Amino acid sequence: MNPIIQRELIGALRTRRAFGLQLGFIFLLTVLVLIKWPSDAVVDLSGAAAQQVVRVVAYGLMAAVMLLAPAFPATSIVTERQRRTLELLLNSPMNRWSILGGKLVGVLGFILILLVLSLPAAGACIVMGGVDLQHQLLLIYGILGLMALQLSALGLCVSSYAGTSDSALRITYGLVLLLFLVSLGPQLLTIDSYIPQLHRITNQIRCLSPIPAMMQATGQGGIGAAGIRTPVNFAQGYAVSSLVLSVFLIGWTARRLDVRLFDRPRPAGKVTDEQSTAVRVLRRVVFLWFFDPKRRTGLIGPLTNPVLVKEFRTRRFGRAHWMMRLVGVCVILSLALPMVCAQSTIWRGVDVIGTILVILQMVLLILMTPSLASGLISGERESGGWQLLQITPLSAIKILVGKLASVVWPLLLLLVATLPGYAVIVQIDTSATQVITHVVITMVFTAIFALLVTATISSFFKRTAAATATAYTVLVCFVAGTMLVWVGRGDTFTHSITEAVMKTNPLAAALSLIEAPGFDEYHLVPANWQIMGVLCLVCLGTLLFRIWQLTKPQ
Repeated sequence: MNPIIQRELIGALRTRRAFGLQLGFIFLLTVLVLIKWPSDAVVDLSGAAAQQVVRVVAYGLMAAVMLLAPAFPATSIVTERQRRTLELLLNSPMNRWSILGGKLVGVLGFILILLVLSLPAAGACIVMGGVDLQHQLLLIYGILGLMALQLSALGLCVSSYAGTSDSALRITYGLVLLLFLVSLGPQLLTIDSYIPQLHRITNQIRCLSPIPAMMQATGQGGIGAAGIRTPVNFAQGYAVSSLVLSVFLIGWTARRLDVRLFDRPRPAGKVTDEQSTAVRVLRRVVFLWFFDPKRRTGLIGPLTNPVLVKEFRTRRFGRAHWMMRLVGVCVILSLALPMVCAQSTIWRGVDVIGTILVILQMVLLILMTPSLASGLISGERESGGWQLLQITPLSAIKILVGKLASVVWPLLLLLVATLPGYAVIVQIDTSATQVITHVVITMVFTAIFALLVTATISSFFKRTAAATATAYTVLVCFVAGTMLVWVGRGDTFTHSITEAVMKTNPLAAALSLIEAPGFDEYHLVPANWQIMGVLCLVCLGTLLFRIWQLTKPQ
């Protein structure tokens, strides 16, 4: 009877997009089951084929929940505040718990419907034999349900703080990556330590991520275990940590649902050039003269693209002091990881250090590119700035070049900031110079592809939030979604099929170059560079055609 549930859930289910998503979801699960369904009416008593299908389905469902669950709640409260309907809700007869419960159930309802639609595929795996209903399938679906609850609570909490929908999506997906992937790092760095207390701490940190719990449920051990069996029950640990975090986030969000949410006083601030001489000198030294955010900005030069300057001055990560902070953090991480791992290089090998750096660099590119480029065109159309740009003397090509260049510079700095880590690897193993060069080339192709894909998606949307969510979904599916084929390699997918699919994945190409475990048997370069080059040209052509359409009189 909650009207918010009816508006959030039923309204979403009536859209064509939701119907298409459910139909495509069922189609993919059906194809996975039919691939391994026995054609000679003989049941596989070992259950190897069914286990392969269960793993692919489980990881596919986990990726779907990870992508879809944060998107809707992250924009829920901030959209209500932007439309001035949150004030009406807070002054209605409904209390804060009814409002929050309606939004939470509305989001969880759509995710639970997708999980229910996957039950026939799970039942088919049971019929194939070798799959335990109680100790495996129920555990998998329990982990997925806890993930949906945790991510929904996280998205609603971020939405209560964010100022815009696109910033809420960027922050939420960044926290998801931090919670699910970065929490696995401490265990990888301390796996050869002889301090038992350190292992207990790192295992507790790993319980924050659902990935070890899902790997344990599917009988695959854990990431980075290196053959070492651990007595930790990651499924139970994740259940406890996710429930505690979800309850805390729900309570904190309910506490913020008050009329005081609209009171956001901001300090007036002062320009550095108007301060005393001592303050000016101190800030010049602290901010290295030209990174001071409160220094009066100079005029735009006659040869400078004004769109480029406009993007830098109106975007947080376009400002110099924010970029230098990001670059500094990346430099520290890229140097710290090899230094920590170098103490055990003989036992691990340089391939493990390179794997950590490749994954770190790929995560940064996938996280930062949509946050920078998703609003290039859609943001202008949403705010009405595109019509203003059309009446300026600037040509469409100059506008597009200025916007793309405003994202190229931060991505270039991001790539350069992670190069010191590769330099350490070259110092450890001088024979890896060519391999590192090829890895860097792959990352450059990835950055260009991510930029062009995000900019192309931005040109088709009128809302930045929708463009941001779509860009994240496309890039994550392109990089992580194709990994499902690698997970099902051997029985479900042959070596040739797996290699053909992995050639389209830049992460797999970089891992094969670095000879990461499980990828050293595939030869993906230079085929991946050719595919990425063709895709970049297709995206560039589509973007130019779309810009030509948008510059026509509306």
